Amino acid sequence: MTPLPLDGIRVIDFTQVMLGPCCTQTLADYGAEVIKIEKAKIGDLSRWSLGSDPDGLNNPVFCSLNRNKKSLALDLKLPEARDAVLALIADADVVVNNFRPGVMERMGFGYEDLKKINKGLVYAVGTGFGLEGPYRHKGGQDILAQALSGVMRRKSDSSHPTSIYATPLADYSAGMHLVQGILLALLQRGKTGEGQQVAVNLYSSMIAMQMQEGTTHMMRGKDLNWGAFPLTGVFDTTDGTIVMVGAFKANPLQDICNALGIEDLSAQDRYKDFDAQMSRRPELQRIFRDAFATNTSAHWLRRLEEVDILCAPVRDLATALADEQTVINRMILEAGETAAGPVRLVGSPIDMSAATVSVRIPPPSLGQHNDEILASLEARRGDAA
Repeated sequence: MTPLPLDGIRVIDFTQVMLGPCCTQTLADYGAEVIKIEKAKIGDLSRWSLGSDPDGLNNPVFCSLNRNKKSLALDLKLPEARDAVLALIADADVVVNNFRPGVMERMGFGYEDLKKINKGLVYAVGTGFGLEGPYRHKGGQDILAQALSGVMRRKSDSSHPTSIYATPLADYSAGMHLVQGILLALLQRGKTGEGQQVAVNLYSSMIAMQMQEGTTHMMRGKDLNWGAFPLTGVFDTTDGTIVMVGAFKANPLQDICNALGIEDLSAQDRYKDFDAQMSRRPELQRIFRDAFATNTSAHWLRRLEEVDILCAPVRDLATALADEQTVINRMILEAGETAAGPVRLVGSPIDMSAATVSVRIPPPSLGQHNDEILASLEARRGDAA
């Protein structure tokens, strides 16, 4: 078999919930040996996310974030448990945690402690707001990062109520930034022979996601809002909802009017260019809404595509998961069955021709690999003696 990109890399994973686990799952998917350190009898907090579940502590939330990992459940207050973890770290390439600043240090697993026993260690930290600054000890959570970063205030229509974005943007983006930082540190270690600390946080990831908007504000004092452009919007039809993006063409308004079967508004001075259209966005949006409400989604999608206007139906997740394109993109992974039914997971969006993601290790039960990992440590100690 072709080696995976991270074959031979050992990761000691103290993470839980989402930011950290989605990072370490990506590393595991591409070949890293990831040993998940969990609290004895309790485990990762995400094991309890759905309350009572047919699969107990292996509920779908936990399973979604923890394939291809080994679970080592320990009471780190016990000296023998701490010694075992330190022995694992001495031979590891990466340690990852997403606790609040200071927690790992109080446990004796801070970077300054661990680099003494492993100078090549890449020590990766995910926090809510950063390792320094006024929010350092504030509890970090996806929704708080949305709120404090300005993301929650961004909306395509100012009349819409401010609301929480229902998918954890901050957790996922910070998790992927942490993957990037770890890979960069491993590359640099290949040049210097030394590890380093890598830190990301939810707040900064949300600021970074707004790089275009933030730069426009700082350089020009203007608000950039792609969702509020005059020829872009979400519109109800007789049997559903579609989204239209009127952009990237010389005269998109003319093409939209053609598709909708209405007069060419672009010929009128009041709508002659982008600035004019922007100043009259509410009028344009009302005209579009009235037109779209007269026929089906399929009708309007066909008409818009005929004039090369970007458009799509607004679907629910169940429909998206069942789409042929989702299957062709290998975004559904099978991980066997339990008494509750098939274990089906969302796959990796990174498509490498020589490194196809598969489920080598199903999401582990709590402490499933204790005997294997602890036995290997004993064998290593015996060889050393």
